[in-house]
Amino acid sequence: MIFNLTYLVAKPAAFIAAIGLSITLQANAEGPTKKPNVVVIVADDLGYSDLGCYGSEIQTPNLDQLAASGLRFSQFYNTARCWPSRAAILTGYYAQQVRRDTLPGVKSGTSANRPAWAKLVPEYLRPLGYRSYHSGKWHVDGEPLKNGFDHSYSLEDHDRYFNPEQHTLDDKPLPPVKLGTGYYSTTAIAQHAIDMLAGHQSEHANQPFFLYLAFTAPHFPLQALPEDIAIYRDRYLAGWDTLRQERYAKMKRLGLVDGPLPPLDSAVWPSYNPTPQQLLEKIGPGEVGRAVPWDTLSSEQKKFQPIKMAIHAAMIHRMDIEIGRVIEQIRKSGKLDDTLILFVSDNGASSEQIIRGDLHEPSLPPGSAKTFLGLGPGWASAANTPHRLHKSWTHEGGISTPLIVHWPNGIAAHGELRKNPGHLIDLAPTILELGGGQMPATFGDQPMPPSPGKSLVNTFTHDNSVRHEDFWWFHDDNKAIRQGNWKLVRNHSAPWELYDLTSDRSETRDVAAAHPDKVMELEQLWNQHLEKYRTEATQELTRPKTSH
Repeated sequence: MIFNLTYLVAKPAAFIAAIGLSITLQANAEGPTKKPNVVVIVADDLGYSDLGCYGSEIQTPNLDQLAASGLRFSQFYNTARCWPSRAAILTGYYAQQVRRDTLPGVKSGTSANRPAWAKLVPEYLRPLGYRSYHSGKWHVDGEPLKNGFDHSYSLEDHDRYFNPEQHTLDDKPLPPVKLGTGYYSTTAIAQHAIDMLAGHQSEHANQPFFLYLAFTAPHFPLQALPEDIAIYRDRYLAGWDTLRQERYAKMKRLGLVDGPLPPLDSAVWPSYNPTPQQLLEKIGPGEVGRAVPWDTLSSEQKKFQPIKMAIHAAMIHRMDIEIGRVIEQIRKSGKLDDTLILFVSDNGASSEQIIRGDLHEPSLPPGSAKTFLGLGPGWASAANTPHRLHKSWTHEGGISTPLIVHWPNGIAAHGELRKNPGHLIDLAPTILELGGGQMPATFGDQPMPPSPGKSLVNTFTHDNSVRHEDFWWFHDDNKAIRQGNWKLVRNHSAPWELYDLTSDRSETRDVAAAHPDKVMELEQLWNQHLEKYRTEATQELTRPKTSH
């Protein structure tokens, strides 16, 4: 079901222009304006061009409607990987600052715990009167209810869409799901969110809510409902080269891109993927391990590859349907006008072809339970159009995300683009400002490391109104820093590359040799950030004990 926005009453443009965002903070003729509810929706491994409103052929009418009635950001960034992005969203810090991505010489990464001062957004929202709900992927240290959420459905099994073995409700284990029971994780995640919202409406309707809705789709394994796969089964027979061209042309018409479409990075073999022999043995002769031109594939490969993209599309298609159901629940409660919705992806589309879980059974229909396929480099390149490389890289294909912002009572603009560069670290300061708070400066009586995030509220009315001095990335030994429109980026131990994003967002012309001074300047700045974040990550602050 596509949610219906025809009931929304348009606000006079002159009135909106006069009061701007103060409509959310000041009294109006009907009395004090409520604090907005906030919904943060996170897709997993979604490519930059995988939504209809970002250039895709995939049917995403609900997200497209949010964009048409709100804003799309064309230069928004994530961290290149799942768990660091979730830390950035929920803390307002780079993941390295809070030990949630690897720093040399510091116990950090997936097995590390955040410093005590690095609280999550719900803990800051609770004193502001909010109740907080989580449904879906967690991938943060600790447990949801112990980190400020009032209710949580946490899907811990990321290898099975139809029969997860590990999931919890309010931090208590649920029994494994049996095959054939009708469970599909995307639908289940949405349903738990709907149930929480319904409970909020019946028991806490006078309080604002924060919903953190974290889908596992379209992360591998490629598993989707048969009826959704059927819609796209024959759509991708022409291959990834044709799809990239189609999406690129549409993105140009939408005003999302103006630079060139780069060639495929055919020489790159993701180090974490199986060898060619292993792919042949585990998947079959149709699998492809590099993003090579489509016309170089064998007939067996051309026959097998399209179904993988069809499943990927089906997973996104279903996610959009379920997002529509969640929005409909908010609309039915009468709260859609007063709800800020933010949609992002945790990283770019994935070139991973890792086989885990129940492994892969080639005799079963692709996309069903007990099959385990990955999108692979070719289709991931199409999903990330027009950017280069994929998840885990700090080239634009790994770190670029759609950002859709929708808030009827707070945003007058409908369907506008924002080219203002931003990052997931900006979401927490934005949410707290609109809730009447701010990122804290102290922990107990000790100063905290300042958050590098900046509130995006001003961008809701004016483009390019929020300026970062720079953006910094470090993941899997891939490095990057962006200052203004200069970007320095490095693929593992390869030489630094330098790009002028003013005209080359898709990183096609490395100008490092022509600007050695700029390379040196940005490399020094990258290293300065590394040392600063290492210091902050090891800073243990404690609250003073209170007497009773």
